[in-house]
Amino acid sequence: MDGFAQEATGAGGDGFGTLEDGFITLDGLEKVFQVRRRAGLLRRERHEVRAVDGISFQVARGEMVGYIGPNGAGKSTTIKMLTGILTPSGGSLRVAGIDPSRERTRLAHRIGVVFGQRTTLWWDLPLRDSYRLMHRMYRIPDGRYRENLDRCVELLDLGELLEVPVRQLSLGQRMRGDIAAALLHDPEVLYLDEPTIGLDVISKAKVRQFLKELNVERGTTVLLTTHDLTDIEQLCRRVMVIDHGRLMYDGSLAGLHEVGESERMLVVDLERELPPIELKSDGSGPGLRAVKVEGPRQWLAFPASASAAPLVARIAAQYPLMDLSVREPDIEAVIARMYRAAP
Repeated sequence: MDGFAQEATGAGGDGFGTLEDGFITLDGLEKVFQVRRRAGLLRRERHEVRAVDGISFQVARGEMVGYIGPNGAGKSTTIKMLTGILTPSGGSLRVAGIDPSRERTRLAHRIGVVFGQRTTLWWDLPLRDSYRLMHRMYRIPDGRYRENLDRCVELLDLGELLEVPVRQLSLGQRMRGDIAAALLHDPEVLYLDEPTIGLDVISKAKVRQFLKELNVERGTTVLLTTHDLTDIEQLCRRVMVIDHGRLMYDGSLAGLHEVGESERMLVVDLERELPPIELKSDGSGPGLRAVKVEGPRQWLAFPASASAAPLVARIAAQYPLMDLSVREPDIEAVIARMYRAAP
């Protein structure tokens, strides 16, 4: 990625934690909120909500990690503490050796943030003017700013949007604009919250490829929160699952699917209505489980850790196939199965 000024710092190692352990470090991190709830007509009671409950992990410099969980699990609260927006109630954390809550301004020059539905762009200004303001705010050298902006515009397909006010952009267009804004000052760490939300298939592919190149060529450390497991599958070798403020899993995506016994779904459209498709495991691929049949359309489940390619080939060879799609498992369902499997 020629346009980004800094060189890679060793991304792409073969195992977790092999690059530079402790670039991001959380040790027993907690965040407790005091919430008042109505307990009668005139009375309110104070309740304690533990949004983050004793989380510990390390992220190495240059790692690209998925941080996932259902709504309300504590993901955004964790990110806000990592950026210094919120102060922890307990435990400790460091990002690049900096305590975010104590040195938020210093840290801001080393991180980039994209907060899902909340934009960092100026609502009534054209996209280009938002970038110019960030150029001044971060005191980015002119040459580096131009190179970074040109590269982002090219790879994120922003050329026709630069003169458009942010309020007139679609959600997908704004998300691409926010990603570019987060990278203009060459951050060492990038926090992404649902970076492909609202994007069509082609735009999603562009954003994913852009993030891959950024990580490999620049060595940018990326913490990605998303409900789209395809984002995780294509971008991250490591995934952490949080629920009710606690870290439930830290490992590979394949391992998560095995622990959660999750399933992907093949949605098959045949030329005509037929009995449920039956494919037993033959050693070259997994078996299928018929979930639902509606006329010529069938829903077939198979283990999420397995490849869909052998199944698609066998169905195409044995049945009058018209169309087929693969649906990823829902993360909430995966976590629910993890709970049920817990001793």
